[in-house]
Amino acid sequence: MESTDIRNHLARALNWEEAHAGFDKAVAGIPATKRGARAEGFEHSAWQLIEHIRIAQDDILDFSVNAKYEHTLTWPDEYWPVDPEPPGERAWDESLAAYARGLEQMQNLARNTPELAAVVPTGKGEQTYLRAILLVVDHTAYHVGQLVALRRALGIWP
Repeated sequence: MESTDIRNHLARALNWEEAHAGFDKAVAGIPATKRGARAEGFEHSAWQLIEHIRIAQDDILDFSVNAKYEHTLTWPDEYWPVDPEPPGERAWDESLAAYARGLEQMQNLARNTPELAAVVPTGKGEQTYLRAILLVVDHTAYHVGQLVALRRALGIWP
């Protein structure tokens, strides 16, 4: 497999729907009245999961491309919204749009970084571009699975 093939495969993996539902399907059609709902046995609402995915993706992207990156977010408090409800009507759409922008930038990183095995600008040891991309793939897939399970529990999965 050529390097271009691997890069395109990584870019697709950031948003694929081959073995499970993708992000877009998992968030499509969630009624506004259910965006902050928590089903019994579920710790987070759809809003909290979506914002967490976005925040983590943005942080990993910043870590990967910013030579002046400083890890300032505290775990877990600043990676999860406290309130289960979106803070206004526009917050939901803005979060989805920001996620899509970050996804596109991660895909560009996968396709265009000169050396995927290189350590990111402020990284140490094994903190490579490839690791960052795979971390976003894995993290997003995990929480998309939670979104689907939550929607099923709430009775709003297609």
